Amino acid sequence: MKRKTFITAALLCFATVCLAVVAGLTGKWKGSLKDPDGNDHQFHLVFNVDGDKLTGTAQAEGDPLNIQEGKVTGNDFSFSLKDPNGNVIPVDGRYITAGDSVSLNFTDDGVKYHVTFIRDDK
Repeated sequence: MKRKTFITAALLCFATVCLAVVAGLTGKWKGSLKDPDGNDHQFHLVFNVDGDKLTGTAQAEGDPLNIQEGKVTGNDFSFSLKDPNGNVIPVDGRYITAGDSVSLNFTDDGVKYHVTFIRDDK
């Protein structure tokens, strides 16, 4: 009986932690990165999480792009963006609860990028 109670309690704790992680990803994020030419680009993300589904927008220069095929698995998430030229950019990321930041990896025009975002409280 103790084992069954322990396992049930452990599963409830795990589910609570997963929900807290998912809830923590929702919101506005900002970050920047330098391109190969040394130019600095500001990025803004807006994430909405519903269960394991991730929606929202990503914006650098120009109009925001809608997040497509977004999914969340624990602290990890992925989505794709379609740029104005019709190119699809796959993105994978991780929500880091300790620093309340988001880390993204993507490849554009054959160049791999890594960007860290912080919460944008505006």
